[in-house]
Amino acid sequence: MDLYQTVKTLHIISATVLFGTGLGIAFFMFCGRFAKNIHERYYAARFTVLADYIFTAPAVVLQPATGIWLVLHAGFDPMALWLKITYALYLLAGACWLPVVWIQIQLKKMAAQCAAEGTELPARYHRLFKIWFILGWPAFLSLVAIFYLMVTKPV
Repeated sequence: MDLYQTVKTLHIISATVLFGTGLGIAFFMFCGRFAKNIHERYYAARFTVLADYIFTAPAVVLQPATGIWLVLHAGFDPMALWLKITYALYLLAGACWLPVVWIQIQLKKMAAQCAAEGTELPARYHRLFKIWFILGWPAFLSLVAIFYLMVTKPV
């Protein structure tokens, strides 16, 4: 396999990890939200944060690195409209993801404290969770649109 095919494979794998992990994390965290036991909520938040560090963060870095390399080596015009839209959508997804990561860390901390003290989750937890949920939608839809653009490469 030549270098182009290797980088393309890494790009596809990292896109799959980014999308799949994002969807899996969202599902896991969302289901954890309805757990009756605070320890279950803490477990969901703790491993959501961990999964973001292990899987999502490296994929977030690898995507643009391999994507730029592919654009330059495949002969695409880096300023083609479909690529400009892709760049904008990726930035939108990132602009949603960064606060989501911060929120997940806050939710994890609050759940850990409440689990240790045996107290109820504060109102702030529920407000942040709502924001987390809302921010997930534009990020998710942006990645779906990016997949479409990568497959169709409209001129």
